Amino acid sequence: MSEEFWSVAVDAPLPQSLTYRSPEALLGLLQRGHRVLIPLGRRKATGVLLSSQTSVAGQAPSKFLVKEILEIETEFQPLPEYFLKWLEWVSQYYQHPIGSVTGLAYPPLSRKVKARASQRAPVVPLMTPDSQPNHSLKLTDEQTAVLSSIQKHDGFNVHLLFGVTGSGKTEVYLQLLKETLEKGHLGLVLVPEISLTPQLIHRFAARFGDQIAVLHSQLTDRERTTQWWDIVEGRKKILIGARSALFCPIENLGLVIVDEEHESSFKQDEKLKYHGRDCAVMLGKFANCPVILGSATPSLESWKNTLDHRYQLHKMSQRVENRSLPTVEIIDMRIKNSANSEIPNWLSPQLFAAMNETLGKQQQVALFLNRRGVAPVVLCPSCGYTHECPNCDISLTLHGSTHLVCHYCDYHEDLKLQCPSCKKGELKPVGLGTELVQSEIERLFPNSIVARADRDEIQNRVELEDLIARMENGEIDILIGTQMIAKGLDFPKLNLVGLILADVGFNLPDFRATERSFQLITQVSGRAGRHIKKGEEPGKVLVQTYNPDHSSLQFTKTADFIGFAKHELADRAALNYPPHGRLISCRIQGLHHEKVQETARLLASRCRYLKGKNPVYAEIEVLGPAPAPLLKIRNQFRYQLLLKGLTSKTLNNFSFQVLGDESWIPAGTRILVDVDPIHLL
Repeated sequence: MSEEFWSVAVDAPLPQSLTYRSPEALLGLLQRGHRVLIPLGRRKATGVLLSSQTSVAGQAPSKFLVKEILEIETEFQPLPEYFLKWLEWVSQYYQHPIGSVTGLAYPPLSRKVKARASQRAPVVPLMTPDSQPNHSLKLTDEQTAVLSSIQKHDGFNVHLLFGVTGSGKTEVYLQLLKETLEKGHLGLVLVPEISLTPQLIHRFAARFGDQIAVLHSQLTDRERTTQWWDIVEGRKKILIGARSALFCPIENLGLVIVDEEHESSFKQDEKLKYHGRDCAVMLGKFANCPVILGSATPSLESWKNTLDHRYQLHKMSQRVENRSLPTVEIIDMRIKNSANSEIPNWLSPQLFAAMNETLGKQQQVALFLNRRGVAPVVLCPSCGYTHECPNCDISLTLHGSTHLVCHYCDYHEDLKLQCPSCKKGELKPVGLGTELVQSEIERLFPNSIVARADRDEIQNRVELEDLIARMENGEIDILIGTQMIAKGLDFPKLNLVGLILADVGFNLPDFRATERSFQLITQVSGRAGRHIKKGEEPGKVLVQTYNPDHSSLQFTKTADFIGFAKHELADRAALNYPPHGRLISCRIQGLHHEKVQETARLLASRCRYLKGKNPVYAEIEVLGPAPAPLLKIRNQFRYQLLLKGLTSKTLNNFSFQVLGDESWIPAGTRILVDVDPIHLL
């Protein structure tokens, strides 16, 4: 008599799958992709069946006692084969336990659990089922050409839609989705969490009615579960969501769209450190369907893929309805202007005058500063003492007049004016944040309605929806905000954008700092004058900076992404940094500095030993170890070691050989592997 054994991806942080025996009652019923209930130690756990093998009774594929599978979770159909292969790829590529990856493919609650009564406003602003979808807009020549070019390709292809802000990329998405639905397929649209605004959802719902499902982090578990089932069982045809929406197992996937594909928020920094854009491309490959990547400022990774002819490039260089692109003026803040003593030193006379002119025309102004609070540093002028977080290697930020906050661990305390170090000096705020900008602007423009959009002021989706509605209705004159206002928003009366301090991200110790600065400044600039027609005075963007010659600004001024990409790619090529080469970051962390240092040293030694032993790995560079730029966060000391190579396959194999066996890692320390890291702080 033969027995059946299954490799099961157990939803637990185990390095590999476990083997279980099929009970006699389930023989012939189990299949790959089934979700099952299995014993794990003294508890029960869930898992997904990966592969099976049979053996003669008594000859189990393991010398240990093999436990039996308890039951099939009949609530769920087996995962689609293409989707399960994709999950296996995600696990292998990002070196994350397969069971933890497959566990993401299910909703947070059983649909048998009754929803609790809730008085909160609905988070998914969709049209009612009896609403009639709107018809398509008349396409521009560029939109028509792009659609025709994309439609020439069958099956899996990656298309980079490179279109200036306001060129109508969303309408291209809508047309492609319409065609996908007409063929009987479903569509997946990924956007950065920050761009999941009611404006975007309403636009899709206005075209497709109640065929839209939405998944994002601010839904309740019950709402996420309901939306999950609606798309899995086909009641909804288009899933719009943040990066986690990738893990919804869509049976008949026909199109994947990634809007704002350059956004770093598509990369998850905790647990499974995957990149939503790259995983979306591979999902399309396994599903054999087209993938559309859209951006006004493409990532250099995607841009190089077009240069190497791996991706198809489609350009849209004009705004819809011949609307004008804004003019961009760079203001050198090193030149002191003292004509008006009422103006704070962070506000140039040019921006102040432009604000007065714009408000006089009953138009709106947006001021951008990517720093929250009143001031990022509080120090003593007498002795130089800086008030730092006790848990993190970073200064506390002043909020209000006396509230000190750490933006990493949320530690907070009240500000005491006397210096705790010298006992003589008085602590003073240094620097600039959105809160201080708001108070100064309210003083300078007492007759204008001023609003602020940052994580302190806007803490949930209802508050964001209210802010957007007030901007759309013209109830706000001046909007001050962080990157929360930089992307995805379209306000008809917003014709002046001022960047208070463009230098904030220039000099971070990260090779992507210049690219991020260019993208952010370009995206913020794209909010200005989106509804001004050709022939009318265009919108204005005023960029204040102490580094007017910085490359990101010079190319932004002329809206020259292609020139910027050529310049930046040449710099990266000299050092084989991505996208020319590949990186894996190993972060060593723990509560004790000495232990972390020792673990980092041991890791480097293992890397260099393996590199010297195997000529296949001769191309790999081992950089470090070194203290992370932020040495301590949440009481954890952090060191970094970077592995740099020419190909992902060689680099991943090397990393797996070095770290596959964790028995050598000293107790009290951890090594976190990040394949294709985005942030190196």
